[in-house]
Amino acid sequence: MAPTGVAIRDVREQLFVAAERVLLRDGVTALTSRAVTTEAGCAKGVLHRHFADFDAFLAELVLDRIGWLRLRAEGLRDSAGTGAVVANLAATLADLFGSVAVAIVALVISRDELRARLREAGSKGIPLLAEAAAGIAAYLAAERARGRIAPDADVDTLAPTLIGAAHLLFASAGNTEPPAMTEVTKVVTAVVGGVVREG
Repeated sequence: MAPTGVAIRDVREQLFVAAERVLLRDGVTALTSRAVTTEAGCAKGVLHRHFADFDAFLAELVLDRIGWLRLRAEGLRDSAGTGAVVANLAATLADLFGSVAVAIVALVISRDELRARLREAGSKGIPLLAEAAAGIAAYLAAERARGRIAPDADVDTLAPTLIGAAHLLFASAGNTEPPAMTEVTKVVTAVVGGVVREG
């Protein structure tokens, strides 16, 4: 516990990480402002000094993780033309859902006020999943432009199909060991194998 009057370094990130730990360990129903500040080892008032209320905190957490996801998606798109398409997609999906994305999606679905705030901030569909699908679609389009995906491939349908299938695969694993990469690769191959022309 940080003593009163002592500045906590990177307090927002500290609180975000604490919230993710609570989510992963105890689930959505256990995520309260008190649980977060207890996990972070700081006074309860610290959260309310930095955020208007708990839903504002949760919205910032999700938006922060969406920002991380967009950076990851840019890296994937920039990798177009290198490596194997299926392997690139499998690694990205494992990276995405190997984090706390499944738990955050469950959180978003369970809180109406949080979804409303995220919509106000410009997020559409199911936050994280919608952004992930957009990133995958951009990558598939880049690979299609390079001839490594069939020219008539419907990337705007393939991308959410990949995200949905991967989400179900990882959500089914719960908080236990994530699915093996062979399982993730099998899902990717089932969805895009028919349109991959190289790699």
